[in-house]
Amino acid sequence: QVRVTDSGGGSVQSGGSLRLSCAASGFTLPGYVLGWFRQAPGREREGVAAIGSDGRTFVADSVKGRFTISLDKPKYTAFLHMDSLEPGDTAMYNCAGEVGPHPPEWWLQYRTSSPNGADAWGQGTLVTVSS
Repeated sequence: QVRVTDSGGGSVQSGGSLRLSCAASGFTLPGYVLGWFRQAPGREREGVAAIGSDGRTFVADSVKGRFTISLDKPKYTAFLHMDSLEPGDTAMYNCAGEVGPHPPEWWLQYRTSSPNGADAWGQGTLVTVSS
């Protein structure tokens, strides 16, 4: 059974940085994808970034240039590195994981509107950015 645990959120001032972690387990097949989604109160869920086990990545245009995603493959842990944070980045961030060599861009967009198909979701970690 696939499980993911997300962590690393907190409160920072505008311009600050945070690193979110997504620790996964239960991947019994070689291909998988991990990704981050966020949702702010009153707004729709937004796909932020995703990474495949083969190293391919995708970062949404809304955060490109400020956020990057990386993977510690032996530890099945993905990291979302967030720099130059803005108040608009305030949201609950959830990690999700899914078995299969899915292209990160396709998977992120598909799971944004169809989240139930992912194998596992984290409980979420809150990011608050103050001006």
